[in-house]
Amino acid sequence: MTAVAAVAFAGLVVAGLLCVLRLVRGPSLADRIVALDALLIVIVSGIAVDAARTGKGTYLEVLVVAALLGFVGTVNVARFIESRGA
Repeated sequence: MTAVAAVAFAGLVVAGLLCVLRLVRGPSLADRIVALDALLIVIVSGIAVDAARTGKGTYLEVLVVAALLGFVGTVNVARFIESRGA
């Protein structure tokens, strides 16, 4: 399980760096919001991999709340962008 977790963490680090790159260089607000949402998913996935690696489910409720807050935030920003006409 340790080797699988290490590979998963390595993939999540690469994905996180790519999300940060798009967050910094994104040409539009929508690109930055999607990158921020993807970064939140990468962070939640990293915590989930750590929970699976250790066998402790103490952070699972936090993961659900963080994912729901990220979704609601993305929907709200999408509504803002749509109403602004950008």
